[in-house]
Amino acid sequence: MSSSREREIRVAGLRVTAGRLALLDAVDSFPHSDAATLHRHLVDSGVGSSIQAVHNMLADLSAAGLLRRIEPADSAALYERRVGDNHHHIVCTSCGAVADVECVVGHAPCLTPSDTAGFALTTAEITFWGLCAPCQKMHEAHTKEIHD
Repeated sequence: MSSSREREIRVAGLRVTAGRLALLDAVDSFPHSDAATLHRHLVDSGVGSSIQAVHNMLADLSAAGLLRRIEPADSAALYERRVGDNHHHIVCTSCGAVADVECVVGHAPCLTPSDTAGFALTTAEITFWGLCAPCQKMHEAHTKEIHD
């Protein structure tokens, strides 16, 4: 009997491998992770894959539409399973934490430029930047220490 994940990989035109199955599980468990972090999770779970194999699988799964690759400025590429919808990301400028942010209006892409220069738009990548709640608390505590 074939699992839904195996069917998903086959429908995307890829061969089902233990590495691809394990990598999809890892991305489900640790969204917004980079290749090195996902590689560590695979190794820790007993799946022997080189970092290069992980990069290759991430590229294949992203190209097949099973993963979304996001690339915040000054950061390694991050991967998530949430694909094909209309959401963006917010990144903490202190610790690098990433969270999903729903598009507040419209359909994909939720921003439309005044001049498309002849392009047929398919996607808008929006990244918001700020301090996450834990970093805000740490910053406030540090600021209070300085002023006390």
